[in-house]
Amino acid sequence: MLFYIFALLAVVSGAYMVLTRNLLYAAFALLLTLLSVAGIFVMLFADFVAVVQLMVYVGGVLVLILFGIMLSTRVKDKSVMSQNVNTSWGTAGAGLVMLGLCYTILQTNFAELPWLEAASTDMLAGQKSTVQAIGVKLMTDVVLPFEVASLLLLIALIGSAYIATDKPTKL
Repeated sequence: MLFYIFALLAVVSGAYMVLTRNLLYAAFALLLTLLSVAGIFVMLFADFVAVVQLMVYVGGVLVLILFGIMLSTRVKDKSVMSQNVNTSWGTAGAGLVMLGLCYTILQTNFAELPWLEAASTDMLAGQKSTVQAIGVKLMTDVVLPFEVASLLLLIALIGSAYIATDKPTKL
């Protein structure tokens, strides 16, 4: 039942995000969508992916998007609205994708999937969590690419704040 609640929340907030004209409301709908996807990851016992979803997408990317919207969408105290164009084509395309996914799901024989039988026995196989093992690996073996990626994100944040200012100053 919890899966259906998270799935419905993700679909409804994702649809609202796409269909609304207010960019700030769309960003908050994206927040709700990302949080419900993280909830689905937790239910799938993918705890590391759920934590990464929360920290990278909700904590980093979405905050960057919100800063960008809040710093650049005010024009004389009026909120800038997005222009929805080609909504009929977008709705038709989304409907066709949904029909294709439903057809694929209905044609799948779930009795023949080997991973489904293995999952029904013991979900974690005596393992408590994967977060510690992946965290140790991330901070020992691949620490240089991890820090380079964080430096690039910091440079992008500083650049977006610089571009969004009214009067650029010399550095």
